[in-house]
Amino acid sequence: MNIILFVVFIVLVYAIIPNYYNKYVSCKVLRRMNTKDKKIALTFDDGPDERYTNRLLDLLKKYDVKATFFIVVYNMYGNEKIVERIIEEGHSIGIHSLKHKHPWLSSPFGTIKDFKESLKIFNELGIKTILFRPPWGMFNILTQFIVNILGLKTVLYSLSARDWSDKVSHDYIANKIINNVKCGDIILLHDSGGAKGAPDRTIKALENVIPELIEDGYDFVTVETIYQGDNTYEKEI
Repeated sequence: MNIILFVVFIVLVYAIIPNYYNKYVSCKVLRRMNTKDKKIALTFDDGPDERYTNRLLDLLKKYDVKATFFIVVYNMYGNEKIVERIIEEGHSIGIHSLKHKHPWLSSPFGTIKDFKESLKIFNELGIKTILFRPPWGMFNILTQFIVNILGLKTVLYSLSARDWSDKVSHDYIANKIINNVKCGDIILLHDSGGAKGAPDRTIKALENVIPELIEDGYDFVTVETIYQGDNTYEKEI
């Protein structure tokens, strides 16, 4: 019984309590933009992916829309040209962990290593960023502590279309965004991962969503613009 209580205590302290605090309470975590203007941010997780990301970039370029890509760092290998294109076309890039491992399954040492390796690879490729989004949108006790040490900015979201699921259609994704979007929303979408072919549905949905929101007066901005004036990380762990 004592062992069970000890395990429950560890789980609460290491995962559940810090996760709840950072997801819903902490002022250091960005969930939406503080604006009354019709500004919104499209964000895409888990890429780059040669099957989908270039097609998504083609669509964004067609409407001169800028977005923010939270990259799984290992996915950059073999997709360096896609990353170059993302940057060249004026989009922002953030870190979305090394391999998309759930923070609750990562030890303290593993969490530190994840950040160090991710930043090392970004530096090797000459990519600078101040943005971070935790995999699965989840935290352990060290996640935000390390983010603060490094001078990064944690970005979550205020609107999700569940586009990773095999239970949703492109019409559902489009309607979810169009019918629920508000000024300052940070919208979570994916250009890789999820159910088989899920990013296809996302791209198809955006073919309707983007022109309709533009017609409705919305301006698409990158998350990075919120932090203009901040420099990239200067500290190491």
